[in-house]
Amino acid sequence: MKYLIAGLGNPGSEYELTRHNIGFLILDRLADIHKTDFSTTRLADKAELKFKGRQLHLIKPNTYMNLSGKAISFWLQELKIPKENLLVIVDDLALPFGSLRLRTKGSSAGHNGLKNIEQVLGNQEYSRLRCGIGNDFAKGQQADFVLSNFTQAELTELPAIMDKAGEMIFSFCTAGAERTMAQYNQ
Repeated sequence: MKYLIAGLGNPGSEYELTRHNIGFLILDRLADIHKTDFSTTRLADKAELKFKGRQLHLIKPNTYMNLSGKAISFWLQELKIPKENLLVIVDDLALPFGSLRLRTKGSSAGHNGLKNIEQVLGNQEYSRLRCGIGNDFAKGQQADFVLSNFTQAELTELPAIMDKAGEMIFSFCTAGAERTMAQYNQ
């Protein structure tokens, strides 16, 4: 069975450790742990790994956040992966820092990356792993906050959060979305 795991973020070193790039960071950690490398290919940086008989195709769209749907749609079609085997990893302002929630559908909640995916795929029926980045910003400062770097304290906590996200990704691919939500969503 094949799965497409899409971590959302923005390419470029200036965005590397920003809150908006949590999807990229989680996939980088997963690739490091499983000793696989990303290579730049059509519309994304891509890596592959096997887990319990599943083939996981990890992509980090290089289309920038607001056009993430283009890369995801291309790779779903290119690899002939059904939409139910798609998992999008995304930052979420509505969740406290470090919280992780899996959902099988839902609104974009104003997230431009999710809005674009919804537009390109034609609906909200795809799974997403929402990663809480908190919402410690003044009114009107949302864009600055998501594009700001994690604090030193947050960076210390990030490895454990990323490892739990990795567990949830593997659970999604082996046990399915419903069982993963029951086990991991708080």
